[in-house]
Order: sequence, then C-alpha cells, then structure tokens
Amino acid sequence: MSSDHPLDNPFWSALHSLHAHFALGSDEVRRFPADVAPFLGVAHAGVDTGGVLDSLVPPGDSVLLMGVAPARVPQGWALEAFDDLAQMACDGEVAVPEGPPIIELGPEHRADALALTALVYPHYFRPRTMELGRYFGIYVEGRLAAMAGERLGAPGFREMSAICTHPDFLGRGYARRLTAMLSNDTLHSGRLPFLHVSQANARAMALYEGMGYRLRRTIPFWSLRRA
Repeated sequence: MSSDHPLDNPFWSALHSLHAHFALGSDEVRRFPADVAPFLGVAHAGVDTGGVLDSLVPPGDSVLLMGVAPARVPQGWALEAFDDLAQMACDGEVAVPEGPPIIELGPEHRADALALTALVYPHYFRPRTMELGRYFGIYVEGRLAAMAGERLGAPGFREMSAICTHPDFLGRGYARRLTAMLSNDTLHSGRLPFLHVSQANARAMALYEGMGYRLRRTIPFWSLRRA
C-alpha cells in the first residue's frame, strides 16, 4: 500500500518530524535509541539499507517496523512479518467515566511505570520511553493501577499508547478513564488521537470502539533481526 499519509508510515513520520531529535541513522533510514523505543522507520520500500543497518542495530538485536518495510534487506538480516495491527482513530469527544484522580507521571513515577508495563505491556516500553510524550496514571492505595500516554506523533496526529491496567485492578474502568481524558485533550489541541492494537485482542478492540475509535486501516508490522 503506497500512501503519503503520515499514519501509513508512523515510525518514519515520527522520526522525521515530532521526534526527529531522537533520530539515529540517515536521510532514509532512522531509528529511535534502543532505550527509547525498538522502532526503525524507512522513507519508502525501495530504500537501500546496506551499510546503514549495521551501524544502527547491534549483532543479535532486532528492531520493529510498521506500515513500510524495505523490499530488500542485506545478507545477514531477516525480516519477519507479524499479524497486521488495527490502526484506530477517534475524531469526536469521548465521555470520561468517573473515577480516582488522574496524575501526570514524572521521573519519580518511572520505576512504577516500568514495573507495570513489564508486567502487562512488555517489549515496547523502555527506560526512556516516557521522554516521547506525556504519560498519565491512576494510583490506588499507593500502587500504579493503570496508565496511558503519548508515544508516536506527526503534525496533526498523536498516538495513544501504553494503555494498560494492573491485573489487580481490571474491570474498574481505569484504562477507559485515562484514554478518554487523553483523547479529548489531544482533540482539543487540534490533533487527531490514534492508536494501534492487536486485532486478536477482542477486549481492547471493544473498549476502543465503545469510546468512538474507528478502524482507520489494518497496518503491517515486522521484526527486522540482525544475525
């Protein structure tokens, strides 16, 4: 699928605009630092990745790509396709359920956020991921019960991410409360909130659809591993 829409190549769009100050790489191949996010973007499928990848990804490591991947990868690299993700967006205000106070998470909350995401949102959340945007949480009895935040972005768009709830606090509407608040704030700032979710995660899909998120497209997702 060829498109100039920034959400069709979200990693590249972020690394070329809002998050350009994080970008490592070249004019056509860029990645986030590994301690920020395991994401790499390419400008187009025909990009020549020879030489650039070796400088960006250590031996035995891997990066993730979304929307656009190189048609050819150098010898010693393996591109593995995962199931397509659902890319959803919301263009209308969302009702915010009542609940405990929402606080913005800062450096003093980083350890709690890392512990929660390691438990229920593994692989994508890294020690510096919170530098990509604002993150919010709900604490109950001194424990981080749920969180949500901003990750990818491009002019006019902001991704809702790390939407998760500790298993001890499921079913209380905390994730919905956080996502609704942040979605509305994003809309009020003139940007379209969007998110990515596994199509196999029926519970999450139903949550977002019930809030007013609609499928924008299914989007390819890959792992690129260096031998």
